[in-house]
Amino acid sequence: MSLPEPMDERLRQAMLRVLLATLPGILALTWFYGWGVILNLLLAGLSALAVEALVLRLRRRPLKPELNDGSALVSATLLALALPAYCPWWLTVTATACALVFGKQLWGGVGNNPFNPAMLGYALVLVAFPQQLNQWPALHGMGLSEGLQQVFGVQPGPDGWAGATALDSLRINKSLTIDELFAANPAFGRWGGRGVEWINLAFLAGGLFLLQQRVFSWHAPVGMLAGLFSISLLCWNGSGSDSNGSPLFHLLTGATMLGAFFIVTEPISGAKAPLARLLFGAGVGLLAYLIRTWGGYPDGVAFAVLLMNLGVPALERFAEARHRPQPL
Repeated sequence: MSLPEPMDERLRQAMLRVLLATLPGILALTWFYGWGVILNLLLAGLSALAVEALVLRLRRRPLKPELNDGSALVSATLLALALPAYCPWWLTVTATACALVFGKQLWGGVGNNPFNPAMLGYALVLVAFPQQLNQWPALHGMGLSEGLQQVFGVQPGPDGWAGATALDSLRINKSLTIDELFAANPAFGRWGGRGVEWINLAFLAGGLFLLQQRVFSWHAPVGMLAGLFSISLLCWNGSGSDSNGSPLFHLLTGATMLGAFFIVTEPISGAKAPLARLLFGAGVGLLAYLIRTWGGYPDGVAFAVLLMNLGVPALERFAEARHRPQPL
């Protein structure tokens, strides 16, 4: 009879599976945007380990358990994948430091954070530096040498290296029909954002692997995708110039699949009861659509997740009340 694995080892194995599951999305992002994706990942990963070690030293806590569990690297990886490729190095470092300090260590370390650390770091730099966070590169990006110069501020990127995303273009569109927008704007592909639709499918493949490995349950991802699909279907008004986009467009554009399978499934800041997880995911999908369509930001996943993090206690109480035996 084998003994059960210690909690630290189970956490480390789960984090390793999450990192492995991001590989299809990382490869797709790198294929479409170039070396900037890898530079983001390296900067965020190194910053996360350095900040985690520094804060643990200041708190006089042992380094080995938390540095070895992989949670800091997972948060850094998800944050790096959410940031635009070729964003300034200091932005990636700042976002990572905010995620680890304000999203994790300030609350006592792993297992205590009420907010998703990666999304908190992303949201803080998005509010502070909105211009840099909206500089998404054109497809196929730059070479390694040009990318390094762009990231470290040696020289600016060439003219036209960055442009509006499909979500941005749709939100500000006032005159073109959807068909005209897809035909005329290079940000649009066949079903969603050009290239982004394949990136979303790659993250979907990684998410299905995690479901097969039982790293998390299906409730939160299905809730988010169902919530986003339902509200976009209800608000879809065809292909006119005032259209908000089809359900398929919203499922395959922005950070939808990254959010559904790698963000809303975060076990500490998310809900615990199955019904609460389902409602948590549905709330994220609904809020993400509202922010995308009528808000001032290009995507809405980060703010949607943080807002739903605030509602987790209420969702847990509701789920508990639903399952409490009723008096005769």
